[in-house]
Amino acid sequence: MGKIIAICNQKGGTGKTTSAINLSAYIALIGKKVLLIDLDPQGNATSGLGIDKYKIEKSTYHILLDEAEINQIILPTEIENLKLLPANIDLTGAEVELVGVLGRENALKRKILPIKEEFDFIFIDSPPSLGLLTINALCAAESVLIPVQCEYYALEGLTQLLKTINLVKMNLNPQLVIEGVFLTMADFRTRLTQEVIKEVRSFFSTHFSPAEGLNEKVFQTVIPRNIRLSEAPGFGKPIALYDNYSLGAQRYLELSRELLGLPLTEEKQGESNGEEKSGSRN
Repeated sequence: MGKIIAICNQKGGTGKTTSAINLSAYIALIGKKVLLIDLDPQGNATSGLGIDKYKIEKSTYHILLDEAEINQIILPTEIENLKLLPANIDLTGAEVELVGVLGRENALKRKILPIKEEFDFIFIDSPPSLGLLTINALCAAESVLIPVQCEYYALEGLTQLLKTINLVKMNLNPQLVIEGVFLTMADFRTRLTQEVIKEVRSFFSTHFSPAEGLNEKVFQTVIPRNIRLSEAPGFGKPIALYDNYSLGAQRYLELSRELLGLPLTEEKQGESNGEEKSGSRN
């Protein structure tokens, strides 16, 4: 049965949606059956996979409000093994409309369960907030992936997110664990990037213990700032289809392999830890 992973960070600009799209794409290309659920009213994961969010008739909004069945909404993408549950601005209303619904925190989970066994992985792209939509993602998921941007105040807001995850674990979803934390938008020409990587690794090694059941870890692979990664959504393509030879593409492939437990080469291990080659392609 499929593993359900929510990609969450209430802080904007961390590369959350970019990561949701590209992890889903590469894991599908590796041969796994993947469903990406767009749970963000901005619908950027939808448009980033080449679907016109202004033309879709039904979306995750209709799923959450019991106005459609999930198999009626799932769309194909350019990648054979990758399917999409799209979103658009309609989803904004779900936060308000779900308030009076019994078991509102599990609205998404109830819809996912019947189709879970059809996929190896189900990724949920959560909105940049800690509202009811994100709570639905955390209640439906078995684990959480957290992108952290390599910038000043990288850990700002992360403590609150971890508290929210803990509250959901204690009260709503006891099986929830942290799949891992990965660093994004790294600029290896600056000392700041190295300092942030060190700070994040130190934070998780000193603040948590295995007894807490959070299964915390910081992935080796670090996602760099990359022009091609920024361009790809404008063409409605994951980086694997837009420029598979770019540095950003290489890193998302490595992160996908790391998530799947596949080995990294020695060269990639060194580069993922910050030893980027100066001549690498944008």
